[in-house]
Amino acid sequence: MGCAQGKCCLPRHPRRGGGAGRGCAVPGGHGGATLGRAAVPGAGLVLEYAALEVAGLYPDSPGRESQDTHLVATRFAGDPDLHLFAVFDGHGACGAACADFARDTLPRLLADTGDGAPGRLLAADPAAAFREAMLAANAEMHVAPGVDDSMSGTTAVAALVAGGALHVANVGDSRAVAGVWRDGRVVAEDLSWDQTPFRADERARVKACGARVMSVEQVEGMRDPESEGWAPDEGDPPRVWARDGLYPGTAFTRSLGDVAAEAVGVIAEPEVKSVEITPAHLFFVVASDGVFEFLSSQEVVDMVAMYQDPREACSAIAAESYKLWLEHENRTDDITIIIVHIRDSENVVAYNFKLYSRKRIIL
Repeated sequence: MGCAQGKCCLPRHPRRGGGAGRGCAVPGGHGGATLGRAAVPGAGLVLEYAALEVAGLYPDSPGRESQDTHLVATRFAGDPDLHLFAVFDGHGACGAACADFARDTLPRLLADTGDGAPGRLLAADPAAAFREAMLAANAEMHVAPGVDDSMSGTTAVAALVAGGALHVANVGDSRAVAGVWRDGRVVAEDLSWDQTPFRADERARVKACGARVMSVEQVEGMRDPESEGWAPDEGDPPRVWARDGLYPGTAFTRSLGDVAAEAVGVIAEPEVKSVEITPAHLFFVVASDGVFEFLSSQEVVDMVAMYQDPREACSAIAAESYKLWLEHENRTDDITIIIVHIRDSENVVAYNFKLYSRKRIIL
């Protein structure tokens, strides 16, 4: 069908049974999360982080490589107060190459934006630096040898800790979310917004560029093509189509790469959100839509809050995501997650107390 997603364009079977039970083993070992620590001296913070990638299960393509990748770059551009965490989710036949290219290219462009001094624009205006870098990465991908992004591409969500601030740039439907202590509980605070045709503003933007926005069933004449009553959990999302063809079929409205989709309004310009890090900010999560397809931001945050070790949280969330995929479908997506705990001499004690209290309530 010419789907740029590299994922089945047919509607999913809602609530299909026969999946793995709770606590199912994730092939490849979901206990392989890495652990690291980085100081943020300018803000008196310490970041403790873990990252985990789990390749998807595709019964029809047993040799399929994962199209997810991630990046952790502490002391970014040589600055002890800058730390970059990013996830890239490729799609299409060359999705893995697109994701890898973005992972390798974006840090260089972020560090070199502006007048050539490493990190100068990033320190002065992170939002502008992210926009310039992602647009430049997109342009470089188009002409990169060995990377065919005509019908392939990648999402990109990047979180930059810059002293006492957190800046998140997003292109596509991967996501970043913070866990914030509020009114006696840990509350999810979205740090990015999924860019899909479900959003009225994104839908209007691509339509103005000549796109059709319809689900697969609408394209195939099984539903009213004019209806916009798509349900997020029905398994047949609205997609972006060319006016005169059954392509690209993307379920997102922004990405890096995807040359064919650019002609109908799929762009590489990120949305950027900046927040001041307060003692109430306990952690943040950066993950591919393999995590968020069946788990809400709040559900992910609730799971992170149950574990003091971010590696254990990564493993638990990956296992739960994997299980939910198999409850809904006969395959899973690639799953990638980064969890970053934000600690200092005050909120380490507060966090442990809240964690202990929460476990007591659960037990």
